[in-house]
Parts: sequence; C-alpha cells; structure tokens
Amino acid sequence: MVRILLAVAAILSAFTAHAQSDNKLTLSGSVQSEMLVPQGDSDIGAEKTEDFQTNTYVDLRLQQKYFEAGARLEYLEHPLPGFEGDFKGWGVPHFYVKGRLGDSSSDRLSAELTAGTFYEQFGSGFILRTYEERSLGIDNSLLGARLMVKPAKGIVVKALSGRQRTYWDWSDAWVSGADGELSVSEWVPSMQRHGVNLTLGASWVNKNEAQDDMLQKNVRETTATGYRYTTYQVIQPRNVNAWDVRAQMNAGNVSLLAEYAQKGDDPSQANGYIYGKGNVAMLSASYSRKGLSLLLQTKRSENMSFKSQRARLGIAAAINHLPSFTQDQTYALAAIYPYATQLADGEWAYQAELGYNFKRKTALGGKYGMNVKVNYSYVRAIDRQFSDGADVISLAKTNNAYAGTEGYTSKFFKWGPQTYYQDLDIQLSRKFSKAFRLNLMYMNQRYNKTVIEGGSGGIIHSDIFVADGKYQFAPKTTLRVEAQYLSTRQDEGDWAFALAELSLAPHWMFTISDMWNCGDSDMDAYPENTHHHYYQGLVTFNTGAHRLQAGYGRTRAGFNCSGGVCRWIPAQKGFTLSYNYSF
Repeated sequence: MVRILLAVAAILSAFTAHAQSDNKLTLSGSVQSEMLVPQGDSDIGAEKTEDFQTNTYVDLRLQQKYFEAGARLEYLEHPLPGFEGDFKGWGVPHFYVKGRLGDSSSDRLSAELTAGTFYEQFGSGFILRTYEERSLGIDNSLLGARLMVKPAKGIVVKALSGRQRTYWDWSDAWVSGADGELSVSEWVPSMQRHGVNLTLGASWVNKNEAQDDMLQKNVRETTATGYRYTTYQVIQPRNVNAWDVRAQMNAGNVSLLAEYAQKGDDPSQANGYIYGKGNVAMLSASYSRKGLSLLLQTKRSENMSFKSQRARLGIAAAINHLPSFTQDQTYALAAIYPYATQLADGEWAYQAELGYNFKRKTALGGKYGMNVKVNYSYVRAIDRQFSDGADVISLAKTNNAYAGTEGYTSKFFKWGPQTYYQDLDIQLSRKFSKAFRLNLMYMNQRYNKTVIEGGSGGIIHSDIFVADGKYQFAPKTTLRVEAQYLSTRQDEGDWAFALAELSLAPHWMFTISDMWNCGDSDMDAYPENTHHHYYQGLVTFNTGAHRLQAGYGRTRAGFNCSGGVCRWIPAQKGFTLSYNYSF
C-alpha cells in the first residue's frame, strides 16, 4: 500500500506541474464538536459511564486549480452514547492528495487522480456507495487510489481500488471497480435542440476477500456400521463481482430513470451462508411544472447485502447502498418508527408523491396560496420458496434457508406474505397573513417491528397528527410552535410532543420541547404506561461562521435513520454542548 501511494503521489506531482503560477492556494476547513456531561436516569434507562463524552471532528482542505489535499482529525476517545465499542479512539483516518489535469467543465481531455482516502458512488449506489454520515456513525471510505478521466465530451470514466474503512481499522479485502457514463445528447445535436438529455451508464465492482475461518460444522452421518462425524465447510468465493447498468432521460418536464444491478455468489452471515446471486431493479419517473410535481418509483431487491467483511452485521463495512423509498421524517413523532432497507431478505418497495400549489386568491389557495403534498410508501416481502435441504449436507439452518445451498427460489413479480412498512403522509402548508404560516400533517403508518428491528412486536399501526405554526412579530423576531400526537395501541402506546422556538435573528435562538409517553399499550412487553417525559431546553448562538448550542434534557432510546440506514441510539440525559465553525 505504501509503495502504491508513493507511486500515485509521484504522478500527482506531474499533474500539479501544469498549475499556473498565479493560481492562489487556499485553506478551508471546519470544526464540529458534540459534547455531553451525562447523568444517570433509571426511569428512562440512561447510564452514566463517563463524566464527559464528545465526538469531535476537525477537517482541513488545501486547494488550488490543479491540486487539492485534505485531512480529518477525529476524536472519539470518550464517545457519545451509542458510539462506544468500535467507535472509541482517535486519529486521522481521512487523508488524501488530489491532482487535476485540464478543465473538467470543457470538452477537452481532463483527468483527476486521488491518492489516500476517498468517497465514491456509482449510479444510485446499488453496487458501490462510500460516504460519511456522522449522525449514523458511517464512514466507509476507501484507502487507495481513484482515477477519473474525461477523454471526450459527454464521456466520464472512473477506476478505483482500495481497502475499506471499518471504524479505526481497514478491511483486509480489496474493493476495486470501474464506472463509465455517456451523455448521448452531447453527441446528437437534434436532442440538444429539443431539450432531451439521455445518459447511459455501466459499472463493475470486485471484492477480493479471504474465506471465513469459522464457517464449519461437524455433521453426524449414518453408515452401514453406525455413525461417523465429518467436518464440512462452506467455500466462499475469493472474488465477488457485481455490475450495474442504467439509463436516465430528461425531456422537458419529465425525468425517467431505469437501473439494474446484479451481485455474484457471496455466502455470508447476513444471508444465512447461502449461494445465489443478488439483484436489484429500479424504475423511477417524475414530472414537474410550475405548481405541480409528481414522483412514481418502484424497486425490487434480493440478497443484496454486499460487505468488505462478510462477518460484519449492521451498517459496518457496507460497500453498497439501497435507498428505502420512504420519506425521511423531520418531525419527532413521525420519526419514531423509521424504515430500514432489508438488504439480505429483499423487498418490493413503492413510492408515490404528489405536490400541488393552489394559486393565490382562489377558494382553496386563499390570499397567499396553499401547498399540498401527499406521499405514499409501501414495502413488501418478495416471494421466497426455501430449499428443504434434502439433497445437500445442511451445515446450519439460518433464516429458514440451509447454509451451503442456493437457499431459495423466487418469482420476480410475486409478493411475499408479509408487509414490512406502509405509510400515507398528507401535508398542508398555508400562509394566512404576512406574519403567520401554518403547516399541518397527517400520517397513517404500519410498521413491522418484528422484521425491521428483529425479535418480536408484530405490526404497529399508528396515526400521527402534526401542527406547526410560525409567527413573525418583527423583522428579526420569530416564534415557531409545534404540537404533535401519535396514537397507537401497540408497542409503548400513545405519544405527545410540544415545542416552542424563539428566534432573535441573527444571533440567538431559544428552544424548549417535551415528548411524553402518555398512552396505554395492549402488548405484554408494556403492561403499564411508561408515562415518561423527554424534555429538552436549548440555547443557540450564531455569529459569523461560529455556531454554539447549549442544552439540558433527556433523549429517548430509539433508531436514528437516514435513507433506509439505521443505528440504535440509547437513552441519555445530561448537559449538552455543540460547537460548529467553518472557514
């Protein structure tokens, strides 16, 4: 690895020799620090493990037209709740140098070479997406080299290879790949004249990973004279290949995207050590014009867990990403039951979203107009007919499939027996005067807790109501108030939430809120009302590029999710301090 980086650095030096002498070198960066002085609270299950906890990040970037270098210091030696264990530590896990040749915005030849750690996504991310999401504890960057070349107008080619970050270590497996995109309209003048843009893309990714040592079992076999025990082992492929093809067209108000990806045999703990190719297919269509927008999309996936370390469960060491096709909710109660994409088991996912603006000075629009948005999401199991294992040696039976077999067969267009998730979300936004705006939301939700979280819980039915009002008393003084209610007879029962936020621009903001578990539950796991209050008080100060926030309160245990990827956050209580600075 060191020799490779030195060789790439030498090439980068040649790239930077093309830099103009008058091109200025600039330094930029940011500081982010989240701090907690924890307190124990047995009522909500909050534990005090340390006197002070912090997640702190310092990013630096040095750049000019033909050269860029950067690094990030991370300090999690005393990490926030939920980041203990593998996250604990400190160091500089992100560092890179980048050289550019030519101008990527022109039609002439251009190239960019990166050595060190980097992030990349091919297409929609079905076979490769490396990114950072600090709130989820995700940083699956690659350490190696990436080359991006634009050999002619409308053509972009990428090639990369590296080892993937898993917390404070780097996977022993190598992840390599290539991606190409062709903008057809750049080569067809008639398409440009008619405003039609067509892009074709194709990708390939290879994972080179050694066999798991632990995947073996003694099996008792019947013989003519009695019994014997034989040790069997599932042989995992050293190389797992995945490929992706896609086409995207934009014509006037219409946008269409079709994408298909396939992954080779990859027996792992996530899929029960079965053979069988993984695949995902997606269709997405959208239409927009002034006052109207429409989105329709569907996705079918199966056996698409793709990791640089097969033995890792959860979100660690993920090479790829599949979007959830459900809305990321920002309101507190609407986010209590978020959906997590079922990579290994597979799913049929559907989403439809309609947005419409009622014009001003109409019966429904009123004096200032009104916006309506309706979103519907539905996720269902795929059809899976499991192997009975009668003609194979069964090492273990996991997830109803026998290890070492193809696991199951599946009809592409047939649904499975279970609904994983469903929601209907209606939002209204209307301005009643120059000073007052009101947002209303209703959400009907079905959440399969057994499938999404594992264990038990069954289907949770909930109805969620939100009212969010904002009143501007003066040019620099605004008050925003939220009232929310979640109604359900399952799980922990009903919840209520209230928030008041006073903004004194441009420097101050004061926020108080309370989330209250106020209802009854009919499940055995919660025979009595919990009736806990999760209160928060925050003071925020902004000046220039600095943002400082201090607070005190309780945080409910639950899942923090984004784009179908979720991480469990334990309950916590205490004083919080957050500081952000960019330059």
